[in-house]
Amino acid sequence: MTTALLHTAAELRARTRAGRRAVVMTMGALHEGHATLIRTARALAGPDGEVVVTVFVNPLQFGAGEDLDRYPRTLDADLKLAEESGADVVFAPGVDEVYPGGEPQVRITAGPMGERLEGSSRPGHFDGVLTVVAKLLHLTRPDAALYGQKDAQQLALIRRMVRDLNFGVEIVGVPTVREEDGLALSSRNRYLSPAERRTALALSGALFAGQDRHAAQEALRARAREVPATRARAEALSAIGESRAAADAHAVATAVPGGPAAVRAATRQVLDEAARLQPPLALDYLALVDPTDFTEIPDDFTGEAVLAVAARVGTTRLIDNIPLTFGAAS
Repeated sequence: MTTALLHTAAELRARTRAGRRAVVMTMGALHEGHATLIRTARALAGPDGEVVVTVFVNPLQFGAGEDLDRYPRTLDADLKLAEESGADVVFAPGVDEVYPGGEPQVRITAGPMGERLEGSSRPGHFDGVLTVVAKLLHLTRPDAALYGQKDAQQLALIRRMVRDLNFGVEIVGVPTVREEDGLALSSRNRYLSPAERRTALALSGALFAGQDRHAAQEALRARAREVPATRARAEALSAIGESRAAADAHAVATAVPGGPAAVRAATRQVLDEAARLQPPLALDYLALVDPTDFTEIPDDFTGEAVLAVAARVGTTRLIDNIPLTFGAAS
């Protein structure tokens, strides 16, 4: 299969469509994370459908002092990776094609959720993201659009926009792809020096530490539901020399529900240690939030949550997150 490279919406509209069209939106500099999105889109569209990969570096989502000019442009390599991953089309419009009247006067506003976390660190960022996503959805007219879960807040906002504004498109989230050492794949990873990369591993390391603490707590909660141990039982086991069984019984007897505070503490410990490395990790935020609105969850929270972190290593800003579920039903 040869992947077509198109630059105008008119060229895209002229294509004959037989099945579903699935779109993967990117800013180029494609890597294995994008390849996973494209392969997932291929499976979703099926053999009779069409997979379109957009490549557009959106100026609206870059704030003052951010890396718009520095952002890598690698269209030839992007086309090759897209073709190898199963794309039918790479749609690479110019700025004049996406914004024909110049910088748009009418934009999508992200609302309160867009002002939290990434929005607080990068004011106006999500307004630019949602505006270009809305434009590209109109230009490509897909049945489904796929986005990576690494950008969890962006994915949540796109889903909200599609629901609030009645876009007739299915939004599909695809799990984060990581390198062998755990670092989440990102086009910005190429900016890291070897020493900076070693420090950057603290982001995923911190998330995994929080995840491990969460898993231990949830396992203890499950054990407490299954084996209603008492302090008296623990003391009796200790008296006959069954110290390991006694310790288990005591842990179960004193298990308490919840655990967001402990998850935050375990995550922060790794980040605090990374702040003392050379080069240091400069934390932007650590958050444990409700994915429906990206507000911090309370200690008695039950349900799905997102543990998210953002930090700078040298001049490179990186983000990462993992999903967690608190208080799974018995």
